[in-house]
Amino acid sequence: MESKTLTLSTRKNDEYGYELAYRLACEQLTQIKDIEQQCRKISAQYIATQKAIAVEYLNQSYLITLPDVEISIMGKEKEVPLRDKILILHYLTQTKGTPIANKVISFKELPEGAGYFPTFYQRTIRPLVNYFGNEPHQLLNVAKKLGGREADYGDIAVTINAFRQTPITLVLWKGDKEFTPEGNVLFDSTISDYLPVEDIIVLSETTVRILIKRLTTGGEYPA
Repeated sequence: MESKTLTLSTRKNDEYGYELAYRLACEQLTQIKDIEQQCRKISAQYIATQKAIAVEYLNQSYLITLPDVEISIMGKEKEVPLRDKILILHYLTQTKGTPIANKVISFKELPEGAGYFPTFYQRTIRPLVNYFGNEPHQLLNVAKKLGGREADYGDIAVTINAFRQTPITLVLWKGDKEFTPEGNVLFDSTISDYLPVEDIIVLSETTVRILIKRLTTGGEYPA
């Protein structure tokens, strides 16, 4: 049967699209013949005794149990949001296993990135600047709780491994009397070998949303 892939919708609250994307991603996972080799491509662990896969996502360990493709947070009873399940499955099934290049690019440099940039800006860069632009040091403080590390860009920057092979770098420039604060998001140049552009938007938005939640409420994700 021909393999199909449906990326995450860039529109919010598209529940039907999410359900369909999830079902297709589950089907694609079950069709992989050498699951251990696939896990090695993304530095995930295949646990043969449990017929399960352990994946690191935003500083938490997730367990994918086969063959029913049940996804849970290890050690917690919290429900995993549907779009997070889809991102995890897409990361596992669509990867090419390309080694990280340690060369950063902007969103506009991604395939189709220029066309999607207005959506990306509204959902990722604008909230990043709105919540952290006037106190950029707070970004570093909350990012450390997600395993973030300081990076040498802008006035303040942090790199967070959303997945092990997909580092995301959030950059802020401080405002002054003449200029408002600005921000940007950078990626390793290999990220398109792991996720399509629509998923990269959702992954970036989710990362920023978690940081904002930690800043404003101190809460964890998912709630």
